[in-house]
Order: sequence, then C-alpha cells, then structure tokens
Amino acid sequence: MAIAPPDALPSPAQSKLAEFARAKAARARRERAIEGLLLLCASVSVLTTLGIVYILIRESVSFFAQVPIKDFLFDTQWTPLFDDAHFGIMVLMSGTLTSSFVALCIAIPMGTVIAIYLSEFAGHKTRETLKPMLELLSGVPTIIYGFFALLVVTPLLQKVFPELPGFNVLSAGIVMGIMIIPYVASLSEDAMRAVPMALREGSYAMGGTRFQTAVNVVVPAAFSGIASAYILGISRAVGETMILAVAAGMQPTLSFNPMEPAATITSFIVQVAMGDLPHGSIGYQTIFAAGLSLMLLTLCFNMAGYYLRKKYREAY
Repeated sequence: MAIAPPDALPSPAQSKLAEFARAKAARARRERAIEGLLLLCASVSVLTTLGIVYILIRESVSFFAQVPIKDFLFDTQWTPLFDDAHFGIMVLMSGTLTSSFVALCIAIPMGTVIAIYLSEFAGHKTRETLKPMLELLSGVPTIIYGFFALLVVTPLLQKVFPELPGFNVLSAGIVMGIMIIPYVASLSEDAMRAVPMALREGSYAMGGTRFQTAVNVVVPAAFSGIASAYILGISRAVGETMILAVAAGMQPTLSFNPMEPAATITSFIVQVAMGDLPHGSIGYQTIFAAGLSLMLLTLCFNMAGYYLRKKYREAY
C-alpha cells in the first residue's frame, strides 16, 4: 500500500481554508435562492397587472372592432343592452367623476384636518386611541356603507332638499367620502410625523404658534406624502362599486348634477357581470371596454400624483 509523502498531506490551515470556501459557497447559494424567491414574490403584482391589462386590451380590441372609437368616446347615450344600442362611455364617466368629486370634497378636507390634529396637537394617549378607531372605518364592508347611504343619509338630505330622489349621487358620494377619510388621514398623519423636529423647533424659535407651524411648515414639508394620500383617496373613490350600486340608482344619464341618479363604470360592470349575457357578445364585451377606460382614468390620476410627489420632494 502506497503512502503519500508528508508534504502532500493537507495542513490544518489548508483544511480550514477549504472548509471556509465550502461554507462561503453554500451561503452564496442560499442567498441566491432567497433572492430568487423574493424576486418571484415581487413579480406577482407586476405579472398580475400585466395579465389584467392583457385581458382588458384583448377583449376591448374585439369590442372596438364592432363599435367605432368615436361613438364610444362622444356618444351621449349608454344603452348597450337595448336593441337600439349606444355605447357612449361619457355617460358612465360623468357618474364616476361626479361621485368621486363629492367624495373627495368630504374626504380631503376632513382627512387633512384630522391628520394635522393627530400629528401636531393630540397627545400620545389621544393619538393611540383615536387612530385605531379611525382606521376601523376602513374595515366596514362597503355594502354596509351603501345601505347606510340609502336608508339614513338620503332621508336626512331629503329633509333639506325635498325634491331629492331616493337614489342619488349626493348621498352615495358623501358616504363614500366618509369611507375614504381613514386612508387620507392615516397616510397624511404618517407623512407629517416624518417631518424632522428641527423644522418645528426652528418655527417655534421664530415665534410661530403650533397652528402656524403645522400649516406653514409641517404641511408643506410633508406635501409629497400628503399628495400620495390624496391620490390613493382618488383611486379609491373612482374604483368604488357597492355604495354606488346600492344608493346611486344605476341609471345611465349624462349629467354632472349630484342630486340626480346616475350609473358609474364600476356599477355597470357589476350589473352586466351578474346578468345572463353570453360570453363573447357585444353587450358582455362592453364591461372590458369600460374597465379599460377606468384603468386609464386611474393611471392618469396616479401619474399626476407621481408628478406632485416628485416636484415637492425636490422642493423640500
């Protein structure tokens, strides 16, 4: 039996180096595996969005092969399920924009005021009590908000406006604004609390009051985050379905008057999706064209929010 020469045997230092190299290689493999898993998880939302866009575009192409885009954009009637079919998306867009405007008139001022109070005036115990209670509103099912608008808010509004019909955009928009308040208030308050304390102390040193500091220093410095809260509120209002389906009436009329019933894009999609229309029919394909319009509208708002965040982040 041959015996290796003494200089060919591994030394203790060489054994430790080899063991370290193996451990380093194993750690690198684990890191690559974890990185790949994280990338896969992060890609889920992107791939889901791409899948949604693909389905909407594919079905919308079939729809626009039968309906001219000019009629879709400029027709003043929306009767896709009638024999005399019309496909004017502006009818649904008017209801969507009107209800969103009413909701934002409630949510943005109240949410901003609540955020300023929680961030700059409320004590620690008060903040820790009120903020969870406020965020409970976002956990209420939207169908409950819809019945609240129909059975409580509408009768109250009819005492002020006797001519108000039972189904109207005004009550639905008000309740939708109440529902959006937690989103605006919570995100805005987080953005304000992220403002460095040195800015507040500088304002106090110049003789500013707490209110002046909050309005003239904290809010401008946190406006990029506040703008994100506003855009989230807008997107939430535009995409709301059940409140409008229950309380707004789902009557497709081209009107920007909130005291009238109206149909929105989302409520129409629900109405058609729950019906008995055959797949592939022109009536069924309208929901994809309407959904694509809604996604483009939301994209415009998100791009505006990105521009505001970038502008004010650079300014401050």
